[in-house]
Amino acid sequence: MKTTSARPPSRRTLDQSLIVLGAGALATGLAVLSLAPGISAASSHREAPMTAGDPRADNTDVYAFTSPDRSDTVTLVANWIPFEEPNGGPNFYAFADDARYNVKIDNTGDGVADVTYTWRFRNEVRDAENQFLYNTGPVRRIDDPNLNFRQTYDLTVTEGGSTRTLLRNAPVAPSRVGKASMPDYGALRAQAVRQVPGGARAFAGQAEDPFFADLRVFDLLYGGDLSERGQDTLAGYNVNSVALQVPKKFLALRGDAARNPVVGVWSTTDREGADVMGGRSKSHDGWRQVSRLGNPLVNEVVVPLKYKDAFNSISPDQDRTVQPVVDKVYDPILPKLIQQVYGIPAPKTPRNDLAEIYLTGICKACGPIKADLNAHRLNKDADPARIFPAEELRLNMGVAPAKKPQRLGVLAGDLAGFPNGRRLADDAIDISLQAVEGAAQTGKLVPALAAGDKVDTNDVRFGKTFPYLALPSTSKSGGKSGKSDNRAAAADADQASTALDPTNAVAIGGMGALLLGTGGFRLWRRRNTDAG
Repeated sequence: MKTTSARPPSRRTLDQSLIVLGAGALATGLAVLSLAPGISAASSHREAPMTAGDPRADNTDVYAFTSPDRSDTVTLVANWIPFEEPNGGPNFYAFADDARYNVKIDNTGDGVADVTYTWRFRNEVRDAENQFLYNTGPVRRIDDPNLNFRQTYDLTVTEGGSTRTLLRNAPVAPSRVGKASMPDYGALRAQAVRQVPGGARAFAGQAEDPFFADLRVFDLLYGGDLSERGQDTLAGYNVNSVALQVPKKFLALRGDAARNPVVGVWSTTDREGADVMGGRSKSHDGWRQVSRLGNPLVNEVVVPLKYKDAFNSISPDQDRTVQPVVDKVYDPILPKLIQQVYGIPAPKTPRNDLAEIYLTGICKACGPIKADLNAHRLNKDADPARIFPAEELRLNMGVAPAKKPQRLGVLAGDLAGFPNGRRLADDAIDISLQAVEGAAQTGKLVPALAAGDKVDTNDVRFGKTFPYLALPSTSKSGGKSGKSDNRAAAADADQASTALDPTNAVAIGGMGALLLGTGGFRLWRRRNTDAG
């Protein structure tokens, strides 16, 4: 591929090859090493000045995947409030009652939400005058009178300019105080799962943070020593989560998931009267978006500090207009930094493969990967003239859940994983590290980085049924349980390398082609031309 300057040469660059966020999203664990102390950490935890000071509005992660035990549905998970210390009483953690929490769906590809699910929370304190405790005795039921502080929520859906209420006064699972206060927290949380009209299910409450990573990467790539990896920095911390399991027809364009299987997903937080450029302002009325998240590590990785708060205020349809960010990402910083520290050559620019993965979706007509996977162009009823580059977590709902999920997702031949949506157990950091080094285009892993951050699994197991999230932690652990040994890392690398080998029947690198068959998506060998 011909190398060009970092500045896009034409309007065509903006509309077709824009990488407003691609490079950053792909750098999910190894990026933004020195923006500012305390601003960048974890997936999208504390990624911008305003949200760093407003954790209840701070989106941390978004997940979207076909439900493994209900394959006719999609599960959407969005998390807020990073780094919840389990013993952080006496007030513990609550959703903001002066905010709107949204999960948005784009099924046409124009970067505008076609379906928006919104959670609004309310607080109730039973005795604020004579008590200081979160609970005044053991809590065994979601409506237990011993629960002194409680939250409820209304869930609405907006589509076609009309909003309707799906749930009213639904209970929030309380923060997990401890065994003495909540002897059977699992049973307590189960009571917070609610049935939604139309066959959906909803949950809101505290959960163990599903993101796993060694975040000491921000110390200039582990201090220049790759042997200094393997500690799960997020182990033991919790987040506040909303989860929704929805029949696919409610998300798909025209309600037809067979003809239109691709959706883009992101979450946002709105505050009333908030000005994202300057904090709360009495001069503004109405709701304003103050946080946004689709793919992991977008804002902190690629967006310059000057534009971080502004990025949090815009919708994906505006991404292609952010020229200062476009100029930065055509020649991404991260591969050059890896080359500087470890001597691994940076891929040539411009990085159109990153734009394909994170802005247009993966399709043969979209970029160099030459595979049909999760671009809105695959929706038969979508208007090609109205499909624009936009940062969204894209999911092809037509890809069946994997019988044996692979933590490296698509890079390991598992098409149901990241970056085709994102499952809780997908190793977003290791996938992103390889992708930013060009693996999705070359079809080969970078051997020196095959072990990634050496945190290959979450510190606790996820559930097998909705909402799938692990129960909140009750103590801060040492963070070693996610560490892999060299043999396990080598086995993963061997498996991924086999899947990525262009001579293999399931290759998906620059030589891969993805064809739609009666059994769903299948990968076939492709050399100089597509196999029919």
